[in-house]
Amino acid sequence: MREHWWTIALGVVGGLVLLWGALIAALWLGRPDDLSVKDALRLLPDLVRLLKRLAADKTLPRGIRVRLWLLLAYLALPIDLVPDFLPVIGYADDAVVVALALRSVTKAAGPEALDRHWPGTPEGLRAVRRLAGLPA
Repeated sequence: MREHWWTIALGVVGGLVLLWGALIAALWLGRPDDLSVKDALRLLPDLVRLLKRLAADKTLPRGIRVRLWLLLAYLALPIDLVPDFLPVIGYADDAVVVALALRSVTKAAGPEALDRHWPGTPEGLRAVRRLAGLPA
């Protein structure tokens, strides 16, 4: 038994790598059709402020606020599905996760919540509305 510990460790590591690859593929395939990673990365600071404002809005249902706080925690953690130190692609998973969360939040809270809490420019709001699957 002691001689075969490495096969168990190798199997666990291989399984985790396969699971990680499946999660990345699911995120990429589930991304919004018009998601431009470049646009999302440019908007990231305003998006984080928007998420914080939405999460603190007591008029939104509690479930939405909890999801937003969990999203903010995911963005703040140094451990991601794709490490952030990789150029461009490192932040791509964050952009996809934010876009999917925005779509979920706007379905439940309505587009007015985005308009009310958006801290950036009108052009940025139009881009965020596109990311959220809303008409500009």
